[in-house]
Amino acid sequence: QVQLVESGGGLVQPGGSLRLSCAASGSIFSIIAMGWHRQAPGKQRELVAGITSGGSTNYADSVKGRFTISRGNAKNTVYLQMDSLKPEDTAVYYCNARKIVGGTWLDYWGQGTQVTVSS
Repeated sequence: QVQLVESGGGLVQPGGSLRLSCAASGSIFSIIAMGWHRQAPGKQRELVAGITSGGSTNYADSVKGRFTISRGNAKNTVYLQMDSLKPEDTAVYYCNARKIVGGTWLDYWGQGTQVTVSS
């Protein structure tokens, strides 16, 4: 099992910034990628940003140029720096870790942290 704990969410005005953190613990062996997804009311959960064990990153088109995913010195820690926030970014943000188990991929999820962008 992998446990993921997110922090850093909150209320921010449009144009502001937030930094989300995620720490993985437990059976972190064979984690090959970590990332952030978000889910707004009435919408499906969507990928925001991801980073692989090799350091490759990818972003949703809607956040490119505004969000940056990074990995801490401890490889089981990831961050999401969110700048120039828009009301459309309002959602619950979930940390994700992907692990190889028995030759297949298995995803683990944190409880989520609320991000609200509003005046």
